Amino acid sequence: MTRYSYSRVDLWHKCPYHYKARYIDKLIEIPKLDANNPLILGHALHKGLESGEKAMEQDYFDSYPLITNDQVNEMMKLQILLPKVNNILDNFEGCKFQHEYPIMTKDFIGFADLIITAPDGTSTVIDFKYSNHVENYLESGQLHLYKYYLEKLGFNIKHLGYIFIPKTGIKQKQTESLYQFRKRLTEEVSKLKAELVPIKYDDMNVLYFQNTIKGIEAATEYPKNVDHCFSCIDRFEPEYVNAYLYHTWKKTNKRETEIMPIPKNVRREKKQDLKPDTWLYGDSYVGKTTFWDQFDDVLMLNTDGNIDNITSPFDDISDQVKKEGRMIKRTASWEKFLGDIQELELGNPEGYKTIVLDLVEQLYEACRAYVFDKHGWEHESDGTYGKGWTLVTDEFHNAIKRLKAIGLQIVYISKESRDKVTLKGGTVRTTFAPAINAKVANFLSGTVDATLRAYVNDDGTHMIQLTKVTGVFGGGRFNFKVKEVPLEKDSFIEALKDAQPKGAERPELKPEQKLAQEQSETTETPNDEENEKPKRKRRTRKTEEPKDEPVEEPTEEEKPKRKRRSRKSEPVEEMTPPGEDDEPEITEEAPKPRRRRRRTARKED
Repeated sequence: MTRYSYSRVDLWHKCPYHYKARYIDKLIEIPKLDANNPLILGHALHKGLESGEKAMEQDYFDSYPLITNDQVNEMMKLQILLPKVNNILDNFEGCKFQHEYPIMTKDFIGFADLIITAPDGTSTVIDFKYSNHVENYLESGQLHLYKYYLEKLGFNIKHLGYIFIPKTGIKQKQTESLYQFRKRLTEEVSKLKAELVPIKYDDMNVLYFQNTIKGIEAATEYPKNVDHCFSCIDRFEPEYVNAYLYHTWKKTNKRETEIMPIPKNVRREKKQDLKPDTWLYGDSYVGKTTFWDQFDDVLMLNTDGNIDNITSPFDDISDQVKKEGRMIKRTASWEKFLGDIQELELGNPEGYKTIVLDLVEQLYEACRAYVFDKHGWEHESDGTYGKGWTLVTDEFHNAIKRLKAIGLQIVYISKESRDKVTLKGGTVRTTFAPAINAKVANFLSGTVDATLRAYVNDDGTHMIQLTKVTGVFGGGRFNFKVKEVPLEKDSFIEALKDAQPKGAERPELKPEQKLAQEQSETTETPNDEENEKPKRKRRTRKTEEPKDEPVEEPTEEEKPKRKRRSRKSEPVEEMTPPGEDDEPEITEEAPKPRRRRRRTARKED
């Protein structure tokens, strides 16, 4: 029996079409990594309420492949708002606090943000909302469902309420320096107030929820709700990794004509994946292309002509000009790339196992040029409101999705770009990222298993950075045991083996088998309550008693040393990317007041 969550049923109300995409077709959404993403901010703030400011910072920053000034600005807001929410919770002194409490019954699943239990055994359910839209949430049935199902689990729920944490969307003006903007930001956020809003229980929300489930299970059509669904707007529609395959099924009616058997209820043995989809970037002449040339059955789709030192087969992805009689035929590099994808979709007679896009940022620029030439534009802004950007994005994303749907290992190669990020304390750090715009980078990183940086260390050795380092764009699903390895095949393969559960190597699969396996492994999106959240230790607020352990009193000879308070605020980030200079850069954010030495006046005799 399917267990329904509030968010699952709520998505059905918003848009049956997107409900079908997420829960029936199992499409994998690529997360949007905007600095002000409400889901990421809300989760980080909740983490701070449970475990403190440092845990909040780590939770937020770990959600991004790279930290920029935008992320630092958002964290400054959270650091101001966190104490405001804690002031509200301080009113529940002597109560037991249970954060993210799982509600599991045979037909419902959910996670209560906070359950506060008083000494008399009665409980209050609190839900945190980082939003200014108070009225919309007051009409929500979420807390009503939590009360109904928590009481089935033995709780005595007496009160329900939301804690609304206000947001501000002020942006830096062109006439402002970063220091001036952050000063104004601090002043504006300091004026905001968190608010506890109680709501009255209504059992009609439970009845409405249960009746809606019956309608979902009986549904045969899943129309778009273009009038009320924000995601149905082309510019804001979610990105799906396997959306191209889904639309192909729709056109050919395969879902209606073919019977797809469900898998047997047998646990699968974990296999090691030694051919993960990878994005490798680094400075020029580091050896990125040469590294992938060490692998077998590789097809290089090359855009920059850097093929003198490789032995793998390659296809030149550049503008082609041919003379046929008196006619000159031009083939754009993007059309050449689409032609290669089509050939691979029709078959792989050469037995390639890996497709390398070298360089992926030049492919994106070729895509832009193709769309511009097709519509007679010189820039995306030449299209109507948002149309230019949407057409370029859709053209590029659909091609990448088609390439992934083939089922081979996909590798992106990029050059790196360096930028500066100013931390809260004024320290400036250098960041490293692929040389492509941030939105495209976020999309591409969502389509691979690992994003890695290649560099040359101080000893002149060419290395791959495997683990996530603050200030370096990267990350992935592997738990690498070493931070870096030499930029060569055997070392990388050994690191992959050590990063995965021990077992037999994953057997080579045919492209269609790999694709089918990826589909079978698809789960619900991380935004849904049905995905299990990491278990956290429960704690009691302000009710912990001191442990009965003997404490040694310091003797007169061994007086405790007085700790010196540092005048400088603790920097958010201390780590320097490997292969770079350790000296911090000096900035002129704001003049620091000179410290005056205090003098003791002599007493007159």
